[in-house]
Amino acid sequence: MTTWFITGASRGFGAEIARVALAAGDDVVAAARDVTRLPEDLAEAERLLPVALDVTDVHAIPTAVDAAVSRFGTIDVLVNNAGRGLLGAVEEVSDTEIRDLFELNVFGVINVTRAVLPVMRRQGGGKLVHMGSRAGFEGEPGTGIYNASKFAVAGLSEALAAELAPFGIQSMVVEPGVFRTDFLDSSSLSLPADRITAYDGTPAHTTLDWADESNHAQFGDPVKGAAPIHEVVSGQDLPRHLYMGRDSIEHREAATRQIAKDLAPWREKSVATARDDTA
Repeated sequence: MTTWFITGASRGFGAEIARVALAAGDDVVAAARDVTRLPEDLAEAERLLPVALDVTDVHAIPTAVDAAVSRFGTIDVLVNNAGRGLLGAVEEVSDTEIRDLFELNVFGVINVTRAVLPVMRRQGGGKLVHMGSRAGFEGEPGTGIYNASKFAVAGLSEALAAELAPFGIQSMVVEPGVFRTDFLDSSSLSLPADRITAYDGTPAHTTLDWADESNHAQFGDPVKGAAPIHEVVSGQDLPRHLYMGRDSIEHREAATRQIAKDLAPWREKSVATARDDTA
């Protein structure tokens, strides 16, 4: 039996992963800012422990981890799912809006992970699953700050995979495309308080219009997305990246082609910057 600790478990991917894990006979710690908002089927599940947790509250995190270990004795899988979006041109997003996003999307991931790692090291293994995004490997207009936060999560996950291998702990970042969750609702997505009209009609503000039109109409199905996440985590070895959704794969392949295109004409001069020790 596997024990999962899932942040942001009241909806979206967090709730769906919890459902799949419970259906497989696993134990689940469902962490949410407001546990009264957990779906009824989860809240009433015998093998589920609801814990109140705002991942930006560094003092509350150890309490939630201790509650999980007290109930189940272990944490085998940590799913860092809590997060939110922020749209707008980089120039028009305020410093406060940026810092608030990073407190949740980046520092929340770091602090929950650091609180769980002593448990995993003591037990000789574990798996870290960080919910990233297609935005974590591809910068697009109107999402620059959100991109920065998810690029940070991807880099953190890769570093953790290398650092923690000696302890039998694995780390993976899941990078979904657009899925039909509440992500584009105002409860999960922020827009700049002070928009700069000069960006109207440009790609940065076209993204804002897209978000409004696409809310709850995204083609990705989170129920179908949660199943392969559980399958991958239940296997022996985690990939460093799990690209989830047709658009994620297509954009990752396009990004790989762009890297090759950028690299080719400058390869020789780049290599030639090495120090010549023969001089």
